[in-house]
Amino acid sequence: MTDCAVAHMNERDKRGRYLSDMTANDGFVTFDRVQKSYDGENLVVKDLNLSIGKGEFLTMLGPSGSGKTTCLMMLAGFESATHGEIKLDGVSINNIPPHKRGIGMVFQNYALFPHMTVAENLAFPLEVRKMGKDEREAKVKRALDMVQMGAFGGRRPAQLSGGQQQRIALARALVFDAELVLMDEPLGALDKQLREHMQFEIKHLHEQLGITVVYVTHDQGEALTMSDRVAVFNDGRIQQLAPPEDLYERPENSFVAQFIGENNTLGGRIEKIEGDVAEVRLHSGELISAFPVNVTQPGEETTISIRPERVEIDHTRLPADAHLIDAEVLEWIYMGDIFRTRLRVAGNDQFVIKSRNSGDQRKLKPGEKIKIGWAPMDARALDAS
Repeated sequence: MTDCAVAHMNERDKRGRYLSDMTANDGFVTFDRVQKSYDGENLVVKDLNLSIGKGEFLTMLGPSGSGKTTCLMMLAGFESATHGEIKLDGVSINNIPPHKRGIGMVFQNYALFPHMTVAENLAFPLEVRKMGKDEREAKVKRALDMVQMGAFGGRRPAQLSGGQQQRIALARALVFDAELVLMDEPLGALDKQLREHMQFEIKHLHEQLGITVVYVTHDQGEALTMSDRVAVFNDGRIQQLAPPEDLYERPENSFVAQFIGENNTLGGRIEKIEGDVAEVRLHSGELISAFPVNVTQPGEETTISIRPERVEIDHTRLPADAHLIDAEVLEWIYMGDIFRTRLRVAGNDQFVIKSRNSGDQRKLKPGEKIKIGWAPMDARALDAS
């Protein structure tokens, strides 16, 4: 941690905002029955209720048109809610203009002033707040040091790389000690390697400073890597709100299972449910067991969800109650650390297995008939998608 980051964090601690006290339930940011419509009829955000804890990194994740960016824009003040209330630290901000909300904002296109130097870009929000010259200079220096750009204050944005410009945009959002920073697809314009590097930089900076971050992305890997919790949006509603591990390992419906990570699906009908076990007759005729999630009664259509890494070819790695099912190899791909095998299973030609490359596996050939298996608890019986 840099000396600058330590000083910044200590300053927050002196004001009584201890990082250890920050929980996901203290309601630093709240959406209470918030709706948004642009035409007076069709809702793009539908009765949103959401509480974000002080110091939390919450990501709004979803496909285009799901409502996530609209929620961020309402929080920033660039859009107004059609119905409901948004509060910041217990105070309604519905009628407070954006520049008076004290919220830092990082955009995908950086939004830096091209005619200003880096230092002047950072000083601008401080000048708007009528801050004195000496204090402005001290805060600009500290913010640049936070993002390891202290030597670039005299350059103009056009003289910086994309990653450097993104660091400056982040520093500008932090320069006036904003306790809440909003980020709208901030890494979308960067190449893959730099984007992944910046994910960890932002994550570590958040951990060091203890600020609250609300982050919008459609990139599921980004959301899983950086977030304390992720709100998965679709059709104007939150489909599931949970820590990354829960979203991936325990999706609550078919949409989340399909949207988060790679996922195998098999269609079927519930025959019986007893406790934590549902017996499912697949449409191809096989009878399997699965963990019932949002299905409740016999005769109900269901989608079975199984993660590729939970499926085994080596039967010695399976528990005694594992299912074995016939499969035909369609494609075998070497990917370095893993092998990716595409199979035909129970009528599904897109069933995928991911196997760790341990150095002793044989190469599977297209057309080869094999048996695969998985533990019943790794198969989740979800709503029919």
